[in-house]
Amino acid sequence: MDMSVVAVGREDDSPVEEPLRIAVLADRLGYGEVWAGEGPTWDSFVLATAIGAATERVALTAGPVPVSVRDPLTVVRGAASAAAVTGRSVGVALGTSSKRVVEGVHGRPRTRPAAALAQSAAAVRELMDGVPGEPVAPGSGFPRRLPPPGGPLTVAAFGERAVTAAVAHADRMLLDVVSPGQVRMLRDRMLTAAGKAGRTPPRLAAWLPAAVDPEPETVTQILRSVAGYLAVPGYSDMFIDAGFAEVVELAVKGADRDTLVQALPPQAAATVALVGDAAAVRARIDAYAEAGLDEIALVPATAGDPAGERTLTALAPG
Repeated sequence: MDMSVVAVGREDDSPVEEPLRIAVLADRLGYGEVWAGEGPTWDSFVLATAIGAATERVALTAGPVPVSVRDPLTVVRGAASAAAVTGRSVGVALGTSSKRVVEGVHGRPRTRPAAALAQSAAAVRELMDGVPGEPVAPGSGFPRRLPPPGGPLTVAAFGERAVTAAVAHADRMLLDVVSPGQVRMLRDRMLTAAGKAGRTPPRLAAWLPAAVDPEPETVTQILRSVAGYLAVPGYSDMFIDAGFAEVVELAVKGADRDTLVQALPPQAAATVALVGDAAAVRARIDAYAEAGLDEIALVPATAGDPAGERTLTALAPG
């Protein structure tokens, strides 16, 4: 099982510079890749560049960036710029994000997100495979001057059309906050799509919240991330099956996140996260590997564990 680390700004009272601290720690501990997450606070390409300047060797992936907000050239130009400045390979991750982010934060319409993802993935793939001297866009008259960013293309997918786009264009397909059972189902979906398309399936990765020997506040932080998925189709059934039907009903009725966190028992965090002592977390990692996951991207909880140091040290490679 490959292990990478996610450095993303939390939209709470966490320190704004926390992603940089996480990335520096991940580099020091020997992790091979850091994801520079996109959000209302951090621009992923600026964050990736800052991480590259503050670390020695980790490969970088920017995103997932919402395809309804950034056009393909902007995405690849950002990654190529970060690669040129840092001297590292920089990958790109694409996703549809949520209506709350695309429309509520950026003020852009989130229409036909699966189609937008497929179109963006195709265009980004072509641009990432381009060479210096070619036009930056057909008929533009501007030659490409920077080399390709050199990293993989990742597509975040869950629904069938998004999985089809990942299979068609991506080196890696990304899942977000999933159980081993969902990994198994989505891997089957990916393999079926690859078989129909006659393509080699991409590698399968998942962002998973992680906390080794968590403090109570650490578990609460993870529950806040879990609460956002309770009413999402494809996730709600999983939480119902895990015994949290009453909380799912609250979410469907529109309860706010604080109410949902208070209603969730601490054990709910383990449904879609790596939580517990080191032995329990490693057993959970094995369960994800058996389900068909190729890579876990650790999203370390930081409440009660600044920069996720306890968790990242316990799970460090080697």
